[in-house]
Amino acid sequence: MSGVSGGKFSGWDRRDLFQIAAVAALVAAAPRVASAAQPSETEANAEPQPTPQPGADTNTSDIVIETLIDWGATHVFGIVGDGINSIIEALRKRQDRIRYVGVRHEEAAAFMASGWAKHTGGLGVCVGTTGPGAIHLMNGLYDAAFDGAPVVALTGLTFHDLRGVRYQQGVDTVRLMEPLTIYNEEVTGPEHAILIANRACRAALGDRGVAHLAIGKDVQLMKLSADKRSMRNPGARSSSSWSPPLSAPAPEQLWAAAAMLNRGSRVAVLAGQGALSAREEVAQLADVLGAPVAKALLGKAVLPDDSPFTTGGIGDLGTAPSSWAMQNCDTVLILGSTMPWEEYYPKPGQARGVQVDLKPDRLGLRYPVEIGLTGDVKATLQGLMPLLTRKSDRSFLQEAQRRMTDWNQLLEKVETTARSPLRPQMVIRALSDLLPDDAVISLDCGANTHFAARCLRLKANQRLTGTGMLASMAPGLSYAIAAKLAYPDRASVAVVGDGGFAMLMAELTTAVANRLPVKIIILKNNSLAEVKFEQKEIGNPEYGCTLAPIDFVAFAKACGADGFRCGRPEEVHGAIQAALNCPGVALVEALVDAEEKPAKPGELKA
Repeated sequence: MSGVSGGKFSGWDRRDLFQIAAVAALVAAAPRVASAAQPSETEANAEPQPTPQPGADTNTSDIVIETLIDWGATHVFGIVGDGINSIIEALRKRQDRIRYVGVRHEEAAAFMASGWAKHTGGLGVCVGTTGPGAIHLMNGLYDAAFDGAPVVALTGLTFHDLRGVRYQQGVDTVRLMEPLTIYNEEVTGPEHAILIANRACRAALGDRGVAHLAIGKDVQLMKLSADKRSMRNPGARSSSSWSPPLSAPAPEQLWAAAAMLNRGSRVAVLAGQGALSAREEVAQLADVLGAPVAKALLGKAVLPDDSPFTTGGIGDLGTAPSSWAMQNCDTVLILGSTMPWEEYYPKPGQARGVQVDLKPDRLGLRYPVEIGLTGDVKATLQGLMPLLTRKSDRSFLQEAQRRMTDWNQLLEKVETTARSPLRPQMVIRALSDLLPDDAVISLDCGANTHFAARCLRLKANQRLTGTGMLASMAPGLSYAIAAKLAYPDRASVAVVGDGGFAMLMAELTTAVANRLPVKIIILKNNSLAEVKFEQKEIGNPEYGCTLAPIDFVAFAKACGADGFRCGRPEEVHGAIQAALNCPGVALVEALVDAEEKPAKPGELKA
């Protein structure tokens, strides 16, 4: 990677150096945003840290749950079991401060914790019992790990002196969780818990990933009075003071990035979920640089879809204008994204590159950028903006906007095609038109994701998340349940396929039992449609993709929810509106065409 190294510039010509010199005076006056945006942990006026003094009868489970509460956790998702009975009791005793949400499958519990973290940015928590309960958490925890969602998982272990002897449910959950965690420890007693429960929360939030604590059955019950410190532990305590890392790159790196962006005549931006906190800054930057902004799936809410600066999604489920912008830019700015489809980036050598990411190992991962800026996207853009020169030539942005107009006209034709079975795009467009302006939307994985990514027109105050890098089926309903708990006054809607929904559809009873009026839109085609078309694409006959039909309306009513069905164009708006108006949990079963291919950007046809 070329850029600033050892005080010398490599890969730069004389004009770049002149531009760097020209902005040096500006950057000297620009504030280091990271130091001003959040209270520092070292400021003189910082509040003294509380020193927790648990009572002699406080046990390990009590200490762990109290620590989670101190770190802002408000909900824990899981299923009870004898391997975690003491943890559940600690939750019961504190139910006025932290809510335990019992689910029907631990996989859903982990997806809910992941969904909570993705929708809110706060700490998601799940719990699984010894052995199989912990194993069931794995898929949802990998989802959180792959998408950088801060989650703490608690699991049981068998008795401390019966491990390694093939005792019942004797799974080593620490080894089990090792590949997916950023912090992973066995709790050995209450004194240990005082230290490492804090550490787990800090790691999950600070490093954006999964922290795991495994606690033996007898250790969960151990009282502080029964624990004996080691000779080198004088009663150590760790800090629970923490603020989100808003680091910004060094001034010389900002100069270099500004010079490159100012030089570019056709700048394109790729924004991912790391830019969600920088919506205003991304819009301002796009305006100054005359740059079209393509959005990765989890960054779909960075700009509303009616913004004049966005070309919509990118990748297999993106738009043709986004592909055009990447293929024709001479400079690319990647903000908080590692969108996986490398063929949708500029060709190596075509465009110079700048990338901003909190995690330095992701810089240059997808595209050989010349300048990698390690830092928070919002803080970095706030430091970068004063150094940028407004581009008078708007032709690149204007061409992208013209192409976006053509694309939207094509989508309009697709979405208004009246036929039975329904085109899934028509269902998603109807949903988009009817959603409240502050709706929180959760996506599943499959053909349904393609249609939702393209045809949902997100408004400025709407939120959206899904399964990104793991691309797992089944989380849509779980995410929606978590979203409703996090935002009780906002509509929470899941868009799912019949294949993914059926995997964890018992969680509909979780929503009903907890009076969480989520809405579920099921694109039902009795098929694993995306896989079917992938099989055909590589020349294989379709095999194993047909699903036995389920009457989801009847299922919803059996669970205590409401269900509506639409199979003809004239029924779509009415069914969706009825579900949205329902006071309780409701789903819509939309009978869609199994032959509607989730087209790539250049393949979409009216």
